[in-house]
Amino acid sequence: MSSFVRKFGRRSAAIALVTALAVTSTASVFAQDDLSSLTGEIISDGSSTVGPITQAVAEEFAAEASDVQVSVDISGTGGGFKRFCAGETDVQNASRAIKEEEAKACADAGVKYLEFEVAYDGLTLVVNENNETVTCLDMASLTKLWQKESPAMTWADLNAEWPAEPIALYGPGTDSGTFDYFVETVLGKESEIREDFTPSEDDNVLVEGVANDENAFGYFGYAYYVENEDSLNAVAVDNGEGCVAPSEETIQDGTYAPLSRPLYIYVSEESLARPEVQAFVAFYLDMAGELATDVGFVASPDDVYAADVTELETFLTGGAEATPAS
Repeated sequence: MSSFVRKFGRRSAAIALVTALAVTSTASVFAQDDLSSLTGEIISDGSSTVGPITQAVAEEFAAEASDVQVSVDISGTGGGFKRFCAGETDVQNASRAIKEEEAKACADAGVKYLEFEVAYDGLTLVVNENNETVTCLDMASLTKLWQKESPAMTWADLNAEWPAEPIALYGPGTDSGTFDYFVETVLGKESEIREDFTPSEDDNVLVEGVANDENAFGYFGYAYYVENEDSLNAVAVDNGEGCVAPSEETIQDGTYAPLSRPLYIYVSEESLARPEVQAFVAFYLDMAGELATDVGFVASPDDVYAADVTELETFLTGGAEATPAS
């Protein structure tokens, strides 16, 4: 365990890091009390799922460092990685781990980075608030609903006792990490997903679509359900051990399987040469668990945040290199 974590505990270790470090890579020294002296601009982009956490962190950070402008753009995890690997952004919000081809794009462009897990999410299945029939789906039914070949077109195709009403599907677009995770988990291959659904990288568009159609079905991050549960009903998942609904407890303990997943931010090595980015990332790691909960996600275990802090500390003191190596 890092000396910073031992001395200050996980909650304060990240800020203690920037308080005490003489950062060898940049020769900058600053403390928490000095955040108000920082200036500059930090650009983040990527996942619409992780975006609310980063936005919440940015707002809290602004109270301490009002002269640092932090933008939180939403282009989906895949779209964000395109910008990140082109060197256009400092922080990449990601609802899945970086793909091999994205890592290669970063390597080819000379963009090295650090990866930090910041929270957990439960990919939530939803129907309209007036749909009190569809309360649970097993994985076979979920696959049948979204598969490209011979998909279920009506509720009755999933259960003979349900209405023979056409289902209107809403889901993240192909640039979304949520889309990638859903396809891999439910279907296995992107080519197998049906194409007759309404896609959007903006989860609020998906919320509105399901909320306005009694026969709609959609999926997105848990936080967007929590914010809109007055107009949506969550559908439980049966993975062979009975129906389990998404909640903070079931997402964190893994019983909401297989739709629980970690969330990440990626930070470029070049950006971490700047004091304002160092401070923001340290602040982010200190606040991630608390603010993730505030915006409807689930905090990662304390040892995950401690490991994040240790990785940042090691990098900033010159003890480790960012990835990728190739």
